[in-house]
Amino acid sequence: MDTQSLRKQIDVLAEVQGDARIVRLQQVHELAAENGCQIRDVEIAALEAGIVPYRYLRNLGTVGLEGQAKLLRATVAVVGQGGLGGYVTESLARMGVGRLILIDGDVFEEHNFNRQLLSGEANLGAEKTQAARRRVVEINSAVEVTAHALMLDRENLPHLLVGADVVVDALDRLPIRLILQDGAQALGIPMVHGSIAGFLGQVMTILPGDPGLRGLYGDGELPEQGLEAQLGTPAATPMAVAAWEAQEVVKIITGRGELLRHRLLLLDMESDEIEILRL
Repeated sequence: MDTQSLRKQIDVLAEVQGDARIVRLQQVHELAAENGCQIRDVEIAALEAGIVPYRYLRNLGTVGLEGQAKLLRATVAVVGQGGLGGYVTESLARMGVGRLILIDGDVFEEHNFNRQLLSGEANLGAEKTQAARRRVVEINSAVEVTAHALMLDRENLPHLLVGADVVVDALDRLPIRLILQDGAQALGIPMVHGSIAGFLGQVMTILPGDPGLRGLYGDGELPEQGLEAQLGTPAATPMAVAAWEAQEVVKIITGRGELLRHRLLLLDMESDEIEILRL
């Protein structure tokens, strides 16, 4: 692919939208076909030329041209495609993260319907990762999806997370969360943790070398589930926590803002209280 030539083609097609120059989705697709390259390559070339793919125009004030290009070049692994993971995947696809590694060995059951974005009566019994793949393709054709329909464990983790710049903990079991953190740290990958229970949620960003979840739970034996086993998981709680997780991912990739590092965000949506605990 001749990047210089591609940029010139994009420049000819660009139009003005407010204070920005944009290129529309149909033109991006046509240029990808003409130049034998991926849609993502066209979008990155446009951004490098100071032209915004129209779909990302509302991202621009937050992440800027350079930040959007960083997102398109990034790879994020989302471990779990249930209540948290479905919303995280949706948000990252809409933001334009270029490659998503989606991991979950589960299928949809009726008790998922109350809170899991990807679930519905028509896909009862279907693999969650395949539903996630289809959803991403519908949202953003520039995003490359690698779907693994299996449960992450200590043995397969290094293979599943190959190439990831960030990993998102969207799991619902305590022991496997610690395995994920240990594995991510061994690979030098930042991890964004989130969990929910009833009206409660928590979020934390853990960089390699941080105590992270071990600072919360220690190194002893843990129960499979925490408070969610008693308090349940209503619809709105995973939406809120997943949104915060997605923003942490965006901040890591773009280098914008202050991370929830060494800090635990606690959301209590019953009492409308938000607290940050320093660890």
